[in-house]
Amino acid sequence: MTMTRLSFPYGESIQWLSPEQTTNLPTAPFKDWLLSTCSLTKKLKKQCTHFEVRVLGEDSLVPPEEEALGNENMWVREVLLILDGIPWIFARTLIPGRLLQKKQQDFLGLGVRPLGELLYSQDEFIPGRIEVAHFEACSKIAKLAESLQQDVSQELWGRRRYFQYESEQLIVSEVFLPAAQRAITKL
Repeated sequence: MTMTRLSFPYGESIQWLSPEQTTNLPTAPFKDWLLSTCSLTKKLKKQCTHFEVRVLGEDSLVPPEEEALGNENMWVREVLLILDGIPWIFARTLIPGRLLQKKQQDFLGLGVRPLGELLYSQDEFIPGRIEVAHFEACSKIAKLAESLQQDVSQELWGRRRYFQYESEQLIVSEVFLPAAQRAITKL
């Protein structure tokens, strides 16, 4: 799989909105996936025989202002979720430094395991609100999709979800790549 000349981090500053503030949401069944409150990892695994996580990068960074959860560095992890050899999801996780210190072994030890398994297997992580955004063809995420030989003729949609752990929050953003959007609309 050829990767774009872009490099980690691929994520970009974008305006996320609550679904209620978004007038042009996609139609079902894709809308149902976009707004699903259950584990996306579980849903994805039901659609394939081989599920893979490809880590694009992870490091301590200062995120864009729109993503900051305070005035501290965040641990940023970006991955592709791949179903039967086809990239479906670009996922970006932001973990505040204080939370990383508390759960360092869990987060830094993920390797190629999906974060969703950790978040939904421990009651200490409480899922919160979901926000959505769409990405134009000129976005970094669209360029990443093109480098994966996926046709970006329609805007891409993504969601981000907040998870609470004690007094800390982490953010997981998931952008549905063109292959996923096409496959989901046929379900």
